[in-house]
Amino acid sequence: MFQLSCIPLISLSRYVNMTDVSRPSSSPGASPLFLREDEVRRGIELLYFGYTRLTNAIDQELAKHGLGRAHHRALYFIARQPDLTVGELLKLLAITKQSLGRVLKELQDRDFILTSTGIVDRRQKMLRLTENGLALEAELFRQLREKLSSAYVSAGQESVSGFWHVLEGLVPESDRKMVFDLRGDNNS
Repeated sequence: MFQLSCIPLISLSRYVNMTDVSRPSSSPGASPLFLREDEVRRGIELLYFGYTRLTNAIDQELAKHGLGRAHHRALYFIARQPDLTVGELLKLLAITKQSLGRVLKELQDRDFILTSTGIVDRRQKMLRLTENGLALEAELFRQLREKLSSAYVSAGQESVSGFWHVLEGLVPESDRKMVFDLRGDNNS
């Protein structure tokens, strides 16, 4: 039996190098025949269940404010890129203009976002979080970070890198620059 008795308890939000901390997975490793239907179906099921459990963590907080997951996605990306234009957010979220318009109106009515006229192109609307928006997004991120950090620690660094590679492989080539630009480190 593997023991971690010599490793002190850590705060996940402050400990960065977690390569030395991992627990064995309850799932068997991928088969060498990982492209078989059973293996692909297992991956799809894990994506569904993992995403559902991850986002369930924030649903209660969103509901307190009369918001849903679409509102959260908008808050998240506006927080990542202050002064994001409505057009850029529309492309990031890949939703209809009508749906985004409803989400942005509700966020603005609840004092979570501010809009301003574009500096270069006055037809553009720039988006930024208010103090209330920053506080809500920080709390939602804290809850998601707690869940995801726990799973990362359990899986270990190599598995996390593999997970990222798989997810990056799901992003169409035409969208990868947009996704990688979010990281702000220009490692595309």
